[in-house]
Order: sequence, then structure tokens, then C-alpha cells
Amino acid sequence: MKGPPLKSLVKPGCKLEITARLATVGPRSQRLWGRMTAPQMICHLNDSFLGVMGDKAIELPAGFSLWPAFKWIPLYMPMKWPQGVPTRPEVDQFGGGTPPAHFESDIRDLLVSLDKFTAQPRLFQFRPHPIFRVMTDAQWMRWGYLHMDHHLRQFGA
Repeated sequence: MKGPPLKSLVKPGCKLEITARLATVGPRSQRLWGRMTAPQMICHLNDSFLGVMGDKAIELPAGFSLWPAFKWIPLYMPMKWPQGVPTRPEVDQFGGGTPPAHFESDIRDLLVSLDKFTAQPRLFQFRPHPIFRVMTDAQWMRWGYLHMDHHLRQFGA
């Protein structure tokens, strides 16, 4: 028995769904979990895209990790990402993440990054993900959808 098709930013309908949900978030949207405000979440998402596209420095954690071998679990298992998973300091709104400026311009910046992230042909080379390391194009598009979905659900969108 086959499950529903996996959502991914490579699919125009999924990208439209994400951008429509993003449009329902405002600067005063209330979080359902976590510590970030809606403006901080927008900057976190943008920082994350910028980091993996090479436009913002993100250090890879040192040491051995099993996550690269098991990245299929968070990318393809039919489950929502858990709340409270720590992020890299460079994209952490309580660390070195970009602070919110003006909500509408921060949203525009995120949409520009999203368009660059999904553009074909690709005008950049993906940097290794800090947890999953090297990923295929399909895995990147799945990660992008899941990461945005996770944080939009955080704000009820």
C-alpha cells in the first residue's frame, strides 16, 4: 500500500502551499511552542537557506555523527519534526542569527532566498548541511519543505 506523495519544494504546488501559509503569518502571530517570535522565525528560515546556499557562514560540527547515514529518517518517515531540536548558533535567534529588522522586508528576503534555493538551473552549489552533510537535490528540496513546514506549524500556519 502506497502512502501520500511526499511534499517537496521541487513541486510547484508544494512551494505555492508554503508561500500561502507564510502569508498568514504576521509580526504578532503567536507561537504554539518554542521561544522564537514570528519575526525571529522568518529570519531563522532565511539564515538557514542562506547558510546551505553559501551566502552565510555555518560551521560544521566537529566529530563523528551517525546522522548523515540516517538522514532518511527525518526526511522520509511519515512524522512531523519534533519540537525543541537545537539549531546551529549561526542561525539561532538567541545566538548568532540575523536579528529581525522590518517584518515585510524580512519576508521579502526570505522569499528571494526561497526562489534562489528552488531555481533551476541551480546558480550555486549546496554546502554540506550541518547535521545531514551532503544531500542530493531531491533531499535538499524535501528538507526545505520540511523545515519551513515545521516552523510554520510552530505559528499555526
